[in-house]
Amino acid sequence: MADKIIYAVYDDPEQLKSAARKLITAGVRVKDVFSPFPIHGLDPIIGLKRTRIGIASFMFGITGTALASLGTWYFMIKDWPMDIGGKPNWTWYHNLPAFVPVLFEFTVFCAAHGMAITYLIRNKTLPFMPARNPDPRSTDDKFIMELRTSDNHGHSAEAIASLLRGTAVQEINERQC
Repeated sequence: MADKIIYAVYDDPEQLKSAARKLITAGVRVKDVFSPFPIHGLDPIIGLKRTRIGIASFMFGITGTALASLGTWYFMIKDWPMDIGGKPNWTWYHNLPAFVPVLFEFTVFCAAHGMAITYLIRNKTLPFMPARNPDPRSTDDKFIMELRTSDNHGHSAEAIASLLRGTAVQEINERQC
């Protein structure tokens, strides 16, 4: 038996959440949900883990702080020390208040850009990658739930479709993997 992907199309996010609860209660695993906006409270229902992009952002920020510290020390203390406004550059420590804006800006720069690039790579949404969206209507006004028979070993495609028919589903589309 070939693996199938089942797409259930809904008009309302609350109907989709209700259907997801019903399917999870019946032991069916929901693979993904495509929607035009975030549906609050859906992640715990379908069992999505909390994102770790905040950790990646923190690591990029630490890297930015370290690079800015190294750069300010090298350029202003080691390589070309200058007397600016009557303040000689003896050590990095003595000039730290003057370097705070540079450190802050470079930290934010590295954290923001690193997080954006990580997000795009992790979600596979770079310009040269094909879109994963199964139905263009999910970017407009429809909510689509993706179920895979390979993830639900105890349930056939027909059993999953019959469970979906017991919800407020508008369409059920099946595709081969």
